[in-house]
Amino acid sequence: MDRQTRSLLAHADHPVAAPLDDSSVHRLLARALVRGDERVLDLGCGEAAWLLHALQQHPGATGTGVDVSAPALERARQRAEQAGVAERLRLHRAEADTFTAPHAYDVVLSVGATHAFGGLLPTLDAAARHLAPGGAVLVGDAYWEGEPSARAREMLGEYQDLAGTVDAVTADSWTPTYAHLSTRHELDDYEWNWTGSLSRWALDHPDHPDSAEALRAAAEHRDEWLRDYRDSFGFVCLLLRRTAG
Repeated sequence: MDRQTRSLLAHADHPVAAPLDDSSVHRLLARALVRGDERVLDLGCGEAAWLLHALQQHPGATGTGVDVSAPALERARQRAEQAGVAERLRLHRAEADTFTAPHAYDVVLSVGATHAFGGLLPTLDAAARHLAPGGAVLVGDAYWEGEPSARAREMLGEYQDLAGTVDAVTADSWTPTYAHLSTRHELDDYEWNWTGSLSRWALDHPDHPDSAEALRAAAEHRDEWLRDYRDSFGFVCLLLRRTAG
């Protein structure tokens, strides 16, 4: 089973591919879209769940999503039609880090997709290329909430603690205007949904050639989460604007 298909199945019950519940998503978008008629770009949009929320919350807004996954973009199109916002949504199958936009955007999103750019600061560099003057970036990334084990670092990569993460962002000439730290409930709910949705699909399709692999991947992910990084992993969404001067 390829990574894109596995991700689509794993997010069946949690379309926002990050550990946030709908109330947190709505609150962040309300802070980012202050006028209600903003042009919004999501780099690494997946199923475009953030854009769908934004367009439903703000009838005057328009959205553009960029992702490499054709199945995820097709699901986004279907859900946009169902939600009645398809006319205000444009989707592009492309690499998020090389996407060329036709114009600047008032809000640029990239939540849980920093791996596509090589890290948090390269993600902000990419977002800045598309940002209109005075615009805002909403970025979501991991940080170490507690001291990680060597195994956790090996699995997930090198992150900083929350203070170090914010220091790196401000040193790069960005100013936080709001933020959300995923709660323990949000973090656990995301992982149970990820592993549970993939497991349920495998159990519901025992004769599918990918069933055993999907069940094994869900079990391995669940074990890694519970044993290796649950107590140290955190996730922060930062609403940022360019620092004046």
